[in-house]
Amino acid sequence: MTGRTGGPPAAPAAPRAAGDSVAVVVDGPGAHRLVAHEPRDPGPGEALVRVHATGICGSDREVYQGNRPEGYVRYPLTPGHEWSGTVERVGEGVPASLTGRKVVGEGFRNCQVCDRCHAGETTLCSAGYEETGFTRPGAMAATLTLPARLLHVLPDGADLTAAALLEPAACIAAAALKANAVPGERVAVVGTGTLGMFAVQFLRANSPAELLVVGTRDDREELSRRYGATDFRTKDRELPDDFDVVIETAGSAGAARTAAALLRRGGRLVLTGIPAPGADGLDPTDLVVRQLEVHTVFGAPPDAWAHTVRVFAAGLLDPLPLVTHELPLAGFSEAIELVGSGDPKVGKVLLRP
Repeated sequence: MTGRTGGPPAAPAAPRAAGDSVAVVVDGPGAHRLVAHEPRDPGPGEALVRVHATGICGSDREVYQGNRPEGYVRYPLTPGHEWSGTVERVGEGVPASLTGRKVVGEGFRNCQVCDRCHAGETTLCSAGYEETGFTRPGAMAATLTLPARLLHVLPDGADLTAAALLEPAACIAAAALKANAVPGERVAVVGTGTLGMFAVQFLRANSPAELLVVGTRDDREELSRRYGATDFRTKDRELPDDFDVVIETAGSAGAARTAAALLRRGGRLVLTGIPAPGADGLDPTDLVVRQLEVHTVFGAPPDAWAHTVRVFAAGLLDPLPLVTHELPLAGFSEAIELVGSGDPKVGKVLLRP
């Protein structure tokens, strides 16, 4: 497959014999198995999706290692919250025209009736946290059955491998919408991983006067500029302090402070990274005196998903260069190790049923 950057060639997916259907199950921290998977028929309002690919991210590694925050995982569990696929069957009350369509899907299982859900803030649902791949069965399986209302339909010609990265893209779309960058503003991104590269693409679409990327690795400059950055600096170099908008995606201990320091007085900051306990906090005096506007993002509400699918369909998002490895579901352990290896040649890792 084309569209790879860096790293060894992607491992081919294992051939699937007729009738062979499997799923990954994490029984608890450090314990997983590959099990026979029986597709669950869709009930009223549901759809059964044949999974094409599932992405691995740091939160999946947290699930496997057992250090995801309490209340945000429920074992035993089939992980997988970043995915793409094709609708195979639908349940009662779901338009039959959805069958055969390429789709991606929201992860948060919101109640739809609380004040926050009615306001469109489904990631803040008052009924409590429920999410595909963390508290509900995820997409590291041959199929996934979920409420059809969570699906977003893709163009018929969409590349499903690229589309498997639209969940992290939607999280960054939420950040971009909160940042509300307008043409001609000076914008910056802190972080050069998958989320950072999506932030560059979303901000570039708004025609900024300048687009600075700040990271820790010089080898990310080429890709950053390919996606639209006009300047690239590692955080140990002298950095400006007069940008209008900054989106932070790194999640490292000092990333929030680095991002805030890039802003002019009255600038807008959106934090998306979740650092380990003990990270450097923002100085409240600095925030008040400089009148900084600070937003945070945890997950993606429906408007961010819809925005992501529109931008992807318009050809303004190019996820494929971020993918460096594709493995079969049996390669779950290897995938988890790759994600946590720190190897600069490892980008996005996908599992293929």
